[in-house]
Amino acid sequence: MRLGAHMSAAGGLHEAFKRGHVAGCESMLVFTKSNRQWAAKPIMPDDVEKYRQAQSKYSHIFPVAVHASYLINIASPDEALWEKSYQALRDEVERAAAFSIPLLTFHPGSYMDGDEGSGIKQIVRALQRLLAETAVTAPHVTICLETMAGQGTNLGRAFDHLAAMLDGAERHERLGVCFDTCHVFAAGYDIRTPTAYAQTMAEFDRVIGLDWIKCFHFNDSQHECGSRKDRHEHIGDGHIGREGFANFVNDSRWQDHAAHLETPKTEKDADGNEIDMDVENLRRLRELIRS
Repeated sequence: MRLGAHMSAAGGLHEAFKRGHVAGCESMLVFTKSNRQWAAKPIMPDDVEKYRQAQSKYSHIFPVAVHASYLINIASPDEALWEKSYQALRDEVERAAAFSIPLLTFHPGSYMDGDEGSGIKQIVRALQRLLAETAVTAPHVTICLETMAGQGTNLGRAFDHLAAMLDGAERHERLGVCFDTCHVFAAGYDIRTPTAYAQTMAEFDRVIGLDWIKCFHFNDSQHECGSRKDRHEHIGDGHIGREGFANFVNDSRWQDHAAHLETPKTEKDADGNEIDMDVENLRRLRELIRS
């Protein structure tokens, strides 16, 4: 697998490559805009040129993936919020295309005061429109629905949810799934032992199909299996444990798939010294790889 982490784009997206290199990334996840704001700074030709120069210099870091804004909710029953979310998601896809980034992940959304069925229909409606309207502007960006923990009215906790979204969009070739380990575990799918992992992946294959997994988020979980609480923990320090991640990194089906950490960036040791936890978590993952 191509292991990496979510890297800051402070100072320009091109700066993420340098940070990724220092952390030991083989791949990385980025925001192309603020994840907590609707507005996005326009991408200038100089931004793209700097990015391409950095990409060439740090050519060992690939693929790059974009995480879309957390504000987006295309499952919303509120038409104004749905349209605002749709436009923001389309902008995210086209921003990824501007930098020739091949993968974009987003949270499917929350049905709020609606219901699961109507929320899924709203997502399908957005995906159909998105695929049509970005067919020319972003033909090489794969749009990935992220597996979710199931907090509140969030959709995507059940594999059936994701299958219904993909089916509604006619299993378009530009769609995929981002498999988040913490989210899947919190949603109730066990991955801690080889047997549990095999059963969960077999269920994913039965309901959705393993070929639809395009990338991973590697996060341990602060809470138990089935808690529906989305709280990330460092690799091996949570309820999934190191053996759970060994199941993934030693599965040949995921060879060359990108897996990105979304864990806290720093911790302090007993002497108060700051530890780069991306470096530490990547080390832990690599120690699990069997020759």
